[in-house]
Amino acid sequence: MVARVAGVFDEKLTEAIANSKILVVGAGGIGCEILKNLVLTGFPNIEIIDLDTIDVSNLNRQFLFHKEHVGKSKAQVAKDSALSFNPNVNIVAHHDSVISNDYGVSYFKQFQIVMNALDNRVARNHVNRMCLAANVPLIETGTAGYAGQVELIKKGLTQCYECQPKAPQKTYPGCTIRNTPSEPIHCIVWAKHLFNQLFGEEDPDQDVSPDTADPEAAGEAGASALSSEGTTSGNVERKSTRTWAAETNYDPEKLFTKLFGDDIRYLLSMENLWKKRRPPTPLTWNNLPGKDNPQEQHTGLPDQRIWSLYECAQVFNASCTALQKDLKSRPEGDHLVWDKDEKSAMDFVTACANIRAHIFNIPIKSRFEIKSMAGNIIPAIATANAIVAGLAVLRAQAVLRGDIASCTSVYLRPKVNHRGQLFVPEKTLTPPNPKCYVCAPKPEVGLACNLKQLTLKDLTTAFKEGLNMQAPDATVEGKGLVVLSSEPGETDHNNDKTLEEIGLNDGCALLVDDFLQNYEVRVRLQQEDEEKLWRLVTDTDTPMPEPKPANGSNGSDPKPGPSTSRDNDSDSDLEIIDEDDDEPAVKPPKRRRTEMNSDEVVELC
Repeated sequence: MVARVAGVFDEKLTEAIANSKILVVGAGGIGCEILKNLVLTGFPNIEIIDLDTIDVSNLNRQFLFHKEHVGKSKAQVAKDSALSFNPNVNIVAHHDSVISNDYGVSYFKQFQIVMNALDNRVARNHVNRMCLAANVPLIETGTAGYAGQVELIKKGLTQCYECQPKAPQKTYPGCTIRNTPSEPIHCIVWAKHLFNQLFGEEDPDQDVSPDTADPEAAGEAGASALSSEGTTSGNVERKSTRTWAAETNYDPEKLFTKLFGDDIRYLLSMENLWKKRRPPTPLTWNNLPGKDNPQEQHTGLPDQRIWSLYECAQVFNASCTALQKDLKSRPEGDHLVWDKDEKSAMDFVTACANIRAHIFNIPIKSRFEIKSMAGNIIPAIATANAIVAGLAVLRAQAVLRGDIASCTSVYLRPKVNHRGQLFVPEKTLTPPNPKCYVCAPKPEVGLACNLKQLTLKDLTTAFKEGLNMQAPDATVEGKGLVVLSSEPGETDHNNDKTLEEIGLNDGCALLVDDFLQNYEVRVRLQQEDEEKLWRLVTDTDTPMPEPKPANGSNGSDPKPGPSTSRDNDSDSDLEIIDEDDDEPAVKPPKRRRTEMNSDEVVELC
């Protein structure tokens, strides 16, 4: 291997590589390339963690995997494939979540360098904190299409992954999704919600039925809707979509009639909605346009052809039947999970989204386009992964040489800039943000909430989801009073009490720590009468991006998540880049937000 070839590396680096131990988190597109580079360079001791399994869609860029590996552990197969390049390397593979309690601070301390190849913020935040606690250099990587970045995170020297607030995910008003869609993405979100209502895990906040609480539909809309003709198929009784579908035995024609006929007529009865909008057009199962039209010639890939409305209805029919069969084959109470790579599930969402788009006079899309939007996919490019992985290993070598100052962040650009640069490095290391509530010497953050309404359950949710903690404990500063305990049962009796009822008031400071992350932060409470849930503020003037609220704020223990998350995408080599970087980070506090199964977030009116 390269490190053993005389003259390639200097003696100091050769010795440092020989004595090093590296942790790679994520075995996707970048992770595979990093592992290959480490092995060929001659790094002797490597551990790799990934909970994901290999999917067919991974094979076009994750080159350590082949067709016969589909369904197997990414970490284990990556290890086996890498050993074929250099059987003298000691590789330990963990088919596990990096967030698991098994990988604590003491585990991270055994490594000289940690290299991240993840695709989701939860896991990235966790690894960031573990490396800070263990004082181990972290090399953070990511790609998005032809763009990419490599960044060194070193405690006290550089900013950490959480130093700069991340832009909130794209949001869509719930009443827009249910009542007045105007873009293809609105119909796609609605179709994914419909999948969950019919076959997946039910969530009241993902209801697809017309929203009579829409502020625009005020006045006599509700009474008008109830008295209109289209409400006799279930809308009057307002049964859940799942219950109604089960009663019809998931009959595709009856489902189509309700969803794309009766519900649309119900919407039309909300006359205020259509005073300044073009009204939707209800559809009839037996009278769909395009039935007798010949299929248009298409020279591209099958998935890039746009289906006619009649074809969408036929696909809807077939996918409903297949999904119902799959659901019935499962144990009582089990449900399906939407996966963009599962044919019937993707066909269902494509058909439903396009049918609804046609109804609302919105341009329809190909299956390929809808899959991209529904899965929040920024196409992963194999060459970008390889370039970023190569830069990451070069940075690892610099760290081992002790040349930290040269490890500035590097950005891979899709096109050369005005200086002719494809790789754009920072001039110097980016120092830590002194107000960062993770890596500052004395981390502090504000929590704006209505103390008269926020319960201890909600506070637990704020710490777990807003501050990304796993097992938070909280005491009142200066008093030592335990407000929240991670030990089961210790403070559960106060879960439904408001913060005011348990003696917390405006300006009160809590010392919150997570022993799993070796992380402590001072949280100051700020009373805001109009705040419906909670939000984080780094100081009195600069609010942080709103976190995802819990539906019902159940305060349950967190479940360790995969180091690569299917909720975002099956590719472990990309970080979703938000579309609207210039938009304000904070949404109006009078609306409650709920996170969906993917990166789209729906605001409930």
